[in-house]
Amino acid sequence: MANIVSQIADKVRPIGVSTNYGEPVEVGDQTLIPVSLGWFGFGGGGDGEDNGGGGGGGVSIPVGAYVRRPGSDLQFEPNLISLLAVSIPTIWVTGKALSKVIRALKK
Repeated sequence: MANIVSQIADKVRPIGVSTNYGEPVEVGDQTLIPVSLGWFGFGGGGDGEDNGGGGGGGVSIPVGAYVRRPGSDLQFEPNLISLLAVSIPTIWVTGKALSKVIRALKK
């Protein structure tokens, strides 16, 4: 099992920043650098014998792009649909927490 973990670590280590920032792309007279929010995880287990298993997964959500136009500075332009989808869990948790605080203050 330790061998599998070291093999996965060797494959994941070089990913780094390239997971979240793509290669620059020329579109007409503009240069675009795609930006994403990405994360991954792995797990494994066994019973001490030869029985064991593992798995992993990841996700990458496009959040926007850096755009350089001729004669202007580099600007970030968000992907509003992806940002809304990513923010929904945060909004839900905030709402739940506020409702509990309000109920506690009413008592």
